[in-house]
Amino acid sequence: MEQKESSRTKILKTASRLFQLQGYHATGLNQITQESGAPKGSLYYHFPNGKEQLAIEAVELTSTFILNYINEGLQSSPDALRAIENFILWMAEQFEKGPMTGLPIATVALETSLVSETIRETCQHSYQKFETAFSQKLMISGFDQERAEELGVILNFMIEGACLISFTNGNGEPLRMLAKQIPLLLK
Repeated sequence: MEQKESSRTKILKTASRLFQLQGYHATGLNQITQESGAPKGSLYYHFPNGKEQLAIEAVELTSTFILNYINEGLQSSPDALRAIENFILWMAEQFEKGPMTGLPIATVALETSLVSETIRETCQHSYQKFETAFSQKLMISGFDQERAEELGVILNFMIEGACLISFTNGNGEPLRMLAKQIPLLLK
């Protein structure tokens, strides 16, 4: 028997999608409730602190979603270099299949970092989880901790930048170019 999605989940998923597509400031609570099909009262019931709380939880939801993809991708090979390269190439393929969804962290971070310390910290924590996943894979492959942690941060910077340029270009070529450079970076 199929389980019905809760109003809270519908609101959260809708907010996450709209924050990515339109940005934090351009997304209104009325639009979120309307597109989610949830009663307006349920938005305030589940998110009593309003839009800021909703954005924080949307970033956390997306962070978990992305981290799962990163961890799956890093399991593609026992060798960190090959696994990271495979993950980036997989991302490039996703761009070719159509617009990627579920990545509102950058949009929310850029728009809110100067107006909400709580949202900024949530975005920062999300990025740190991604960096840690890369670092741990590198340490398992024999990199010393300091170098692995530094490379984890750098990999996250480069992937985030390549995703931004891929969105701008409308294709996965920037990610493919990055994947090609991974062997040089990680040697």
